[in-house]
Amino acid sequence: MAKVNVVLGTFYGDEGKGKIIDFLSKDADFAVRCTGGNNAGHTICVDGQKYAFHLIPSGILNPATKAIIGNGVVVDPKVLIEEIENLKKNGHKVDNLYISDKAHVIFPYHIEFDQLLEDLRDKNDKIGTTKRGIGPAYCDKFERSGIRFEDFMSERFESLLKRNVGQRNKILELYGCEQFDSDKIFQEYKEYAQTLKKYVTDTVSLLHEALDQDKTILCEGAQATLLDIDFGSYPFVTSSNPTIGGILTGSGIGSKYIGEVYGVLKGYSSRVGSGPYMTEEDNEMGDKIRELGHEYGTTTKRPRRCGWLDAVALKYAVMVNGITGLAINHVDTIGKLDKIKLCVAYQHDGIQDMRFSTNPDYMAKCEPVYEEFEGNFGEISNIKNRADLPETAKKYLARIEELVGVPVKFIGTGGGREELIVD
Repeated sequence: MAKVNVVLGTFYGDEGKGKIIDFLSKDADFAVRCTGGNNAGHTICVDGQKYAFHLIPSGILNPATKAIIGNGVVVDPKVLIEEIENLKKNGHKVDNLYISDKAHVIFPYHIEFDQLLEDLRDKNDKIGTTKRGIGPAYCDKFERSGIRFEDFMSERFESLLKRNVGQRNKILELYGCEQFDSDKIFQEYKEYAQTLKKYVTDTVSLLHEALDQDKTILCEGAQATLLDIDFGSYPFVTSSNPTIGGILTGSGIGSKYIGEVYGVLKGYSSRVGSGPYMTEEDNEMGDKIRELGHEYGTTTKRPRRCGWLDAVALKYAVMVNGITGLAINHVDTIGKLDKIKLCVAYQHDGIQDMRFSTNPDYMAKCEPVYEEFEGNFGEISNIKNRADLPETAKKYLARIEELVGVPVKFIGTGGGREELIVD
């Protein structure tokens, strides 16, 4: 039986999943993006050229790999077409791209409502949305008024669009906002539909045919565990399930096919937007980590909040996802510091343990408990074996493994595609 390997984020996203996906997709027949929208970003550096992927699976850089945008993704067609054209411009073929006929389409009114809803929130309740229309598109999906690609490509599209625009305009009128012209949207978006039509197919059947043929499938997650709509720091989360459950429902692949589940993290941690963050260093140290790691959003360019690695939260991610192996990026970055801290427990009510919670009342009573490690790893980008790493780096990695009970399988030693230790 074919096995499906999965790559997921363990914290708040931006962990460098693209690099691990790029490596694994070399041997994958299919790479599948399962959830989220263009609020996510994977950056891969190939031969000095940076590629930022927001919708297309980053496995597309390998010509032999079929790249699938799964049914759990919400797609802004304008952004997708721009991404396709950018790949073509840089000499990459895109005839290995497939879009699920069940994926939902983002329209201008979704983006408008995303902005409007964020503006209406109190300053202390801002979610920090990317304002790409992701949440409202998922709202339509679950309210059962969304437009899927199979509708987008059909004669039904115009009438469904008019219905949705008419309903949304009534709400916008209540807020005194400018209303949308459904005819104008239709004229623009029918062109997008025509451009994308050749890529749209029944990807569920395509994937199961591949499984029957013992093809290798790699599922890549967007965002990360602590941004999950169910298991993250609600309400400061994304609008989908970037955990293992979202992989299954966002692809149509059953759990019996899942093989390795790789959890990606960094040698430190970061977060974009609002919400709790136990190990944040909102000080000179956080600034230093940000500059060393070039921590600015792939999608938003926003500066990321930075801090130490939290093994308590990591253990929670391992538990929720059934992670079998860790991929730790930016080991070279954290190794540039003289001293490194690692959160090994939370202290609350006189007790130290590794209990993570998304309950804000409980977390408000917790303080991180740190262990300190020696830094100054030196130049490690050319090292290809874990045994050859400096003892200080090996000690740090071994302690992480000990705390969470999962082995480190990948070690990122630099920003380049080849700067990776595979253990």
